[in-house]
Amino acid sequence: MSATTTSGSAAIRRDRAGRSGRMVSGLAIALGCVLFLGGFGWAALTYRPYTVPTGSMQPTVHPGDKVLAQKVSGSDVHRGDVVVFKDKLWGNAPLVKRVVAVGGDVVVCCDKQGRMTVDGKPVDESYVRGGGPASLDAFHTTVPKGELFMLGDNRSISEDSRVHLDDAQGGSVPASDVKGRVDALAWPPGHMGMLPTTSAFDALAGGGQSPQGPLRWIVFMVIAGAALILGGAAYEPVAKLVTRRR
Repeated sequence: MSATTTSGSAAIRRDRAGRSGRMVSGLAIALGCVLFLGGFGWAALTYRPYTVPTGSMQPTVHPGDKVLAQKVSGSDVHRGDVVVFKDKLWGNAPLVKRVVAVGGDVVVCCDKQGRMTVDGKPVDESYVRGGGPASLDAFHTTVPKGELFMLGDNRSISEDSRVHLDDAQGGSVPASDVKGRVDALAWPPGHMGMLPTTSAFDALAGGGQSPQGPLRWIVFMVIAGAALILGGAAYEPVAKLVTRRR
């Protein structure tokens, strides 16, 4: 076999390899675009950003933090969930509080250990700033059906259901006032991450906190999509560089 034939065969193999590489690169970019744009589209349909207005939820979230709240129906909210809501008796701005009781629950504070009880069962609220007591002011109420009882994690300063006990709704908020369930902190960078979960209400009838939403999958889709796009786009320049060095 002549040198010319050998050289021609090698060129054909390189050309075939190049075409295959470009095809794989194109597929990677296409798949990456689907994942990347699909992730952002899913997020836009599922989540909404809010700014935390006060320090009433410290240390879980801080004033000025940007949170991502999953758009859910108030009927899907469980005890322990941190929610964004807007109620005409509480003011004009969206507020962020923790649901500690749902319709039909009897809420009492406090027992001898300073704990709140729900339907007679004490709740160990490890998320409360300073470790307790659950409230400096005693209260005893039954949450009406279809409503939620809200408290801030920073109990010493939070203006929550305790302050509104004498209102028309007896301190409770209609579940329909809920705008979203907080899943994560998005800003500032030092606070970014999924919202800490709690098992404080797990022993109660009906269970405790809701499962986290699909945010982890959305983030994975966006990162994987970006990686595929960058990897696919980098193939041809890298291949040309390798070829020139041979």
